[in-house]
Amino acid sequence: MIDVNALGKDLREKIANVRVNIDERVCGRVIYSGDGIIRISGLHDVKYNELLEVQGGARALALNLETDCVGAVLLSGSEGVGFGDLVYSTGETVHMRVGEAMLGRVVDPLGDPLDGMEEPACTQTRPVEYPAPSIMDRGKVNTPLQTGILAIDSMIPIGRGQRELIIGDRQTGKTAIAVDTILNQKGENVICIYVSIGQKASSLAKIIQTLRSTGAMDYTCVVCSTADDAVPLQYIAPYSGCALAEYFMYRGKDVLIVYDDLSKHAVAYRTMSLLLKRPSGREAYPGDVFYLHSRLLERAAKLSADLGGGSITALPIVETLAGDISAYIPTNVISITDGQIYLESELFNSGVRPAVNVGLSVSRVGGSAQRAAIRRISGQLRVNLAQYRELAIFMQFGSDLDAETQKTLSRGAKMTDTLKQPQYRNYSVREQIVLLLVAESDLIDKIPAKKVTAFNAGFLDMLRAEHAELLEAIDADTAVSDELRARILAAAEQYADAFAVEEEPHAAEHAEEVQ
Repeated sequence: MIDVNALGKDLREKIANVRVNIDERVCGRVIYSGDGIIRISGLHDVKYNELLEVQGGARALALNLETDCVGAVLLSGSEGVGFGDLVYSTGETVHMRVGEAMLGRVVDPLGDPLDGMEEPACTQTRPVEYPAPSIMDRGKVNTPLQTGILAIDSMIPIGRGQRELIIGDRQTGKTAIAVDTILNQKGENVICIYVSIGQKASSLAKIIQTLRSTGAMDYTCVVCSTADDAVPLQYIAPYSGCALAEYFMYRGKDVLIVYDDLSKHAVAYRTMSLLLKRPSGREAYPGDVFYLHSRLLERAAKLSADLGGGSITALPIVETLAGDISAYIPTNVISITDGQIYLESELFNSGVRPAVNVGLSVSRVGGSAQRAAIRRISGQLRVNLAQYRELAIFMQFGSDLDAETQKTLSRGAKMTDTLKQPQYRNYSVREQIVLLLVAESDLIDKIPAKKVTAFNAGFLDMLRAEHAELLEAIDADTAVSDELRARILAAAEQYADAFAVEEEPHAAEHAEEVQ
């Protein structure tokens, strides 16, 4: 006999234990895959920049929302993605991990570690695309951000919350200025974020090694996408770095972020746009390439006191070709930023490093944030250097020069030597004030030509060892008193006499060698 009740009970138990996996997400299918691009049919209610999941674990970013399909770029390449694969919408945009645990780490634009260490212990995320602070949410840029580079802090000052472009040809020292600025923030309570966009892995490794060897990684996070990474990762890298910077800014902290460089960022966006068959414009860039950088750089700001007073100072880097700053991307970024530091190949090759072109470099905001003592001393510095450059060009015609012109040329050449600075050798604010006082005094005439750099290095060493009280007496936020100025110049004159005595035997030996 069949026990119907037992069968029914058994069936009811089996039905109760069945787990139904119903995926209620919107789903579509891949109808094209190639060159890191996929086209998806049947996917509705998708937002621009939404993160999509592809069957097999790949992730994609929705960029083209067309009437019959969705165009997306794969964040991990097109391997393993083929025709007919299912694609699911997530309802979320790309997010970046944020938190104090990111400091000292090297991560990719999605927050995954690249330094061989464990996952960052971050419980929070921020969307990589976020609205910039409104006008009423911003405060005045009135606090200096010292770079430690004399030529910049004296003539092209940068304030916290400013966007200062570093522009120049390749191999002119753009990254060196950015790295020196990061190194100078040690002890300044400034968090630094270095964003690498499409750089060579070997160059990036050297930068990370420099930051580690100097202890700068304690307050720095490196967000990197190398040249062999997928183009979409290079595209979202600066936005990911900015999301991390905003986490600290909205907590009242000061942040310095370096975008190295936005030229490669624009090229990555152009690559994606052309593959997605978007209409191209000038230099084959899409029409919204201006918006690409404006929505990124506008997120750098100084917040009002009501919002905590935090700031993001942005140092975007743009590479020019043959010094042409009137090209498409350079002019775009120049119009967005609050000034630019233009590095010239001719100056760099002639030994002037940092190779800052004073005539084309400007800071439109940082002057109000410059230290008062430096502002009082360096008021005529830019004008004097411009006059020297003009006279130096005129002197090439071989004209006879009067005594006043010769003095202007001599002082200009010595001021140029004063502004020369080795990489990784940053000056404190007090040391900068001392060097400017000496360079603008009559004492500079006593120093032999082409010996100014050696004199400055020796004089600063002597001050630290024998006259530390003079350095400590300098207040960078007030004008240097006449009494303190006289004491500093007296110490400089004393060292200049000893320096001249030291140089005489060397000069005699050199003369004998020439004979």
